[in-house]
Amino acid sequence: MEPMSTDLGIPPVLDAAEAERTVLLAAPRGYCAGVDRAVITVEKALDLYGAPVYVRKQIVHNKHVVSNLESRGAVFVEELDEVPEGATVVFSAHGVSPEVHRQAEQRHLKTIDATCPLVTKVHHEARRFANEDYDILLIGHAGHEEVEGTAGEAPSHIKLVESPDDVARIEVRDPDKVAWLSQTTLSVDETLETVAAIRERFPNLLDPPSDDICYATQNRQMAIKEISHEADLVIVVGSGNSSNSVRLVEVALEAGAKAAHRVDDASEIDESWLEGVRTVSVTSGASVPDDLVEGVLSFLAERGYPDAQAVHTAEESLIFALPPELRRDMRAAEKARG
Repeated sequence: MEPMSTDLGIPPVLDAAEAERTVLLAAPRGYCAGVDRAVITVEKALDLYGAPVYVRKQIVHNKHVVSNLESRGAVFVEELDEVPEGATVVFSAHGVSPEVHRQAEQRHLKTIDATCPLVTKVHHEARRFANEDYDILLIGHAGHEEVEGTAGEAPSHIKLVESPDDVARIEVRDPDKVAWLSQTTLSVDETLETVAAIRERFPNLLDPPSDDICYATQNRQMAIKEISHEADLVIVVGSGNSSNSVRLVEVALEAGAKAAHRVDDASEIDESWLEGVRTVSVTSGASVPDDLVEGVLSFLAERGYPDAQAVHTAEESLIFALPPELRRDMRAAEKARG
């Protein structure tokens, strides 16, 4: 005789630990206007000119985005000497130096500049300060593409400062003619700390006309602070070469998160991270498509975590127009068809 079933069609009661679980989702997160513009630029260029379209450096710092564009015919190169003469090349969202523009001209390349307009603004500021003969202290990370592009605007005037520890070693021509600029994807708090250290040494330090750290970086850091202070675990979706994604992990820990990890996607989550965890907070860097975040939320749902609660800290509505050279060719193609 089979034992009597106790299933009366009533949903099982969650145990206390499961009932108290929470998933908080940062808003805003993911794609910013500059990244969206850059990715669409490559997609439209492939549609318009056909494959291959060459891209100098990763268009944005996300391996999934790059892989998807490669599957459509984009060819990513490190330097322009890898691009056949006369071919079409897109410059990444991080910007390039004037020397790269000169190299492209020498090789007769058709260039489409997908540099984020907020990075272009920093380039303009670098040229203006250099024209006024200031020594420029550029706060950023050595080797980052954005830093190399900005420094290339005025190499004889720019000195890199990576942290407050570097400030004591700075040598300038005139302590009363010093200005600062910064990489757009840094930690806001860390940058302000470095600026304070520079100003202590050079009291007449000249500020840029507006904050260099981009709105999206600031908004994502503000959002992760909001959902980190009581989090047992923070998961940041983003690639390891994405400066703003790496910063989000640091900001989460500084805001009080017990643990924080960066993953490219859900496959990189270590299940041991979830042991004893009740509150999980999730966000993503500015170059991350939202389907990768959805993958992380599905991973958590399969392990008994409830649907995520979105925590809104800012609204973003900024849209950047596509590069003018691409828009011109799109109009010409449309006219030819019409």
